[in-house]
Parts: sequence; C-alpha cells; structure tokens
Amino acid sequence: MKFSIQPALPEDAPIILSLIRELAEFERLLDQVTATEAQLREQLFERRAAEVVLARAGTEVAGFALFFHNFSTFLARPGLYLEDLYVRPSFRGQGCGAALLRYLARLAVERGCGRFEWSVLNWNQRAIDFYERLGAKPLDEWTTYRVSGDALVRLAQS
Repeated sequence: MKFSIQPALPEDAPIILSLIRELAEFERLLDQVTATEAQLREQLFERRAAEVVLARAGTEVAGFALFFHNFSTFLARPGLYLEDLYVRPSFRGQGCGAALLRYLARLAVERGCGRFEWSVLNWNQRAIDFYERLGAKPLDEWTTYRVSGDALVRLAQS
C-alpha cells in the first residue's frame, strides 16, 4: 500500500488527539491521557514544542509520528527523538510504520542530526522485532528515568 506522509496542520488537532487516545489504549495507558485539542494546537503549532507527521492512505489517516529535537553533547549536533509512533490496526503490516520511520530518518539527515532515537515498551515484542529489522539497536546500558506530576513539582520547589 502507498502512504503519503505530510506534516500535520493546526486543523489536524482533532485527528491527532484521536490517534493519541488510540495509542494510549493500545499501551494500556488511556487513563493517563489529559491532552486536549487546544493544548495540541498551542504546543505543536504555536510554541512548536514538537512536530507531528500524518500518514495517509488516500484520504484516510493511517498513523502518525510525534517527534522533537534533542541534542548530543558528544556529537555537538542535534538529534531527532521520536516520542510516539502509531499505526492504526487496519494498516499494520502494510509498510506504514516503515514509511514513517524512513520519512523521519530522511528529515534527520536533512536537518544535520547525528542520531535518531526512540523508546519502546519492553513488552511490545512486535515493535521491537520491527525496529530491529530496520537496523535499530537497543541501548541496553541505559535506563530511562522520569520525574513527573507531584514529584516534578516537589523537585522544582526543593
């Protein structure tokens, strides 16, 4: 199947939120979604805190990728960090995920990024196998830490 991939526009906020909810349901984290269309419009299109590309099969949205730039101090170059990639179930196994990753890899190269990286849930073996088939390697020596919610506020106030 042929997929077209284009940057999202402000008027895409409703479909982006719908895709985020679908992803969260798949990851068993739907109760953690507090995002709104207004927040997405503000953060993605006014503040430009992150970017979204949508994959379409004809006029139907098949999936999305949300990403932003980070920075490598060792390389002294930006990196591209993929926060979320989601392909709707009816489009899985048809090349949509690979098309999104190839698009982002090209974007990273065009923007002079030294790396392209993301995280994957350790129980999502299908995704892990898919990423490894594309040449991605796990960074087993790194553990991700997160401070959020009340703990973030306490840390900020300490």
